[in-house]
Order: sequence, then C-alpha cells, then structure tokens
Amino acid sequence: MLSPKAKRNISRIIPFGLIWFVSGFVFFIIETAATGGLDQRSSTAIEIDYKIFIFGTLVNTMLGLFVGVVEVLYLNKVFAKKSLSKKILYKTLFYVVIIFVIIVIAYPIAVSMELNTNILDKRVWSKFATFLTSITHLSNDLQLAVQLGISLFYAEISENIGHGILINFFTGKYHTPKEEERIFMFSDMKSSTTIAEKLGHLKYFELLREYYSDLSEAIIKHSGEVYQYIGDEIVVSWKYKDGIENNNCLKCFFAMKEDLRKREDWYHKNFGLLPGFKAGFHYGKVTTGEIGALKKEIIFTGDVLNSTARIQGLCNQYKVDLLISDKLMKSLDLDSEFQIKSLGKNELRGKMENMELYTIV
Repeated sequence: MLSPKAKRNISRIIPFGLIWFVSGFVFFIIETAATGGLDQRSSTAIEIDYKIFIFGTLVNTMLGLFVGVVEVLYLNKVFAKKSLSKKILYKTLFYVVIIFVIIVIAYPIAVSMELNTNILDKRVWSKFATFLTSITHLSNDLQLAVQLGISLFYAEISENIGHGILINFFTGKYHTPKEEERIFMFSDMKSSTTIAEKLGHLKYFELLREYYSDLSEAIIKHSGEVYQYIGDEIVVSWKYKDGIENNNCLKCFFAMKEDLRKREDWYHKNFGLLPGFKAGFHYGKVTTGEIGALKKEIIFTGDVLNSTARIQGLCNQYKVDLLISDKLMKSLDLDSEFQIKSLGKNELRGKMENMELYTIV
C-alpha cells in the first residue's frame, strides 16, 4: 500500500503528464492546420501514421512525467531558497540540455519507424542532420519551450498555494460550500517573542523558514494538510478518517518533535537555540468553501477552530506541550504506546460548557 507521501507525490506528478499530453495534441492540430494538411509539411517533418503518432504522443507524455518527477522530487528542493527568476533560469538551462538529449534519441527512432529501417541506416542520420538546422526543429523547440513554460508555471503556483488547494480550485470542489468533519492541530512556537528579540527580525525569519521546512515532512507522512501559517503558528488539518487512521494526527505531532530534535546541533550552531512548540487538538464539523473577491481562498469556518485555538492556549497554564480534547480522545484508538493523563474539565473562554482535556506523557 502506498504511503501518504507517495500518494501526494504521484498526485503532484500526474498533472505534468496531462499538461504535455494535451498541449502536444493541440500543437499537432495547429501545425497540421497551418501547413494545410500532412502532405504539406516540410521535408524534415516525419510522415505521420498512427504508430508514429502514438509513439510521439507517448514520448511527449513521458517527457512531461519526467519533468514532473524531476520537479517534485529533486529541483524543488535544490532551488528552494533561490529567487523565482533564478529558479526559472537554472531550471530552464537544465531542461534545455535534457530535452536536447531526448530529441537526439527520439527523432532517429521515429525516422527509422517512418522509413521502416534500422536506426543505424545512413538515411536516418542524414534526415536528422537536416532536421537540426530546419524550421521544423525550431518549431519543435518552440513547442517544447511553451510546454516547459506551462509546466514550470504550474509547479510554482502549486508550490506557493499548495497542490491540494490548486486542485480544489480547478475542480471547483468547494465552489459550493460543503460541511465536513475535520481534525485540527494548532501548533505554536514556544517563547517566540523572546527568540525574535534575541535573533533580530531577519535572523528570526530565517529560523521560521527552516522550522517550517523541518516540520513539513512529518505533516506529509501522516496525511496532514497545512491550512495556515500565522506568524510562528501552523494550523494543520486532517479529514476525520485520515487523522484517526493509525492515530495519524497524534503521531504527526511526535514526528514533528523528533524531526526538530534530529537537527538540534544544526539549530544551535546557526541560531544558538532549538525551537520547540506546543499544540492543541480538537475535531468537529466545519463549513468549507471558496471565499473572497480580490483574492480567492478556500477556508474553514466553524466553532471547532476557535475551540482548538483556545485549547492550545492552555498549554502554558498546564506546562505541557500537548492538549487533546475529550471528544477527539474518545475517537482515537490509543494503545500502550501512549500514556494518557486527564487534566480535568476546563472552561474555554467564550464557551458555555466545560471540556475535559488530556495530555500524553
């Protein structure tokens, strides 16, 4: 069974293949119409039959998937701290080399299929040499440049607003508000004001960027979704089933702690401290939908958000890093791995009923 991280990566890679498949087909139709039909194409163009068309479509789609794999699994991490202009420049240079190599491989194969001959036939390489200096080559380069540009644009948009949110916007999933059950974790950095004063604003911002990055892996592995970054606070959400399954929501909290601990020496070396955090958990019904006129967002509204924030706010009072509502605790299937401690009923500010809270020691 695929892990949540693998599922997420696959869902991010597939759109690249679709972009290249659709755009390649569109370019083929445009070029055919512009040349007045297949019989009017240039001498360096390959005569298209259904086998070559399928081969070309397959190569184009596979190239898109290759770009997706490289983007998602490699280049995003390599250029994460670069400016947008430098990202585009470096990625473009990288892909120009890769695409040229693929053309050198794919074009002779297609010609050999057209001529029904061996790929080592001199006619194949003669046509390839002519192709490299032809208008057909320039046309192909422009097509690939457009496809690559669309892919990089999609990658940056997806990275900035979140893949899940982007897909929801495209599909219109929340264009009409929907009610659903969700688990929320409000996590807040400890002593953030003191840390900011000690480091200064710029250094503190660098700390936040590293801190958010280090916490992301655990959130992905445990099926969480980052709802908001609010200063030094992260709001993580799970669909009820995903959060309950295998105690994902709680295991995410401890995995986040562990990932920070693993980099303790690095944080002390670069910032003179190891950031920590405290968190509150709760679940309930929310209304999810698109909102905004000048800027669209998909937001959650519901009492559960206010309650979770107030639960997290009691962590300092009880001197604990984790507080869980009684409602969520009853939904979890906790074994001996977790030692549960009740902190009794608590009055949450602005709430009529008291809520029993738990921590794990």
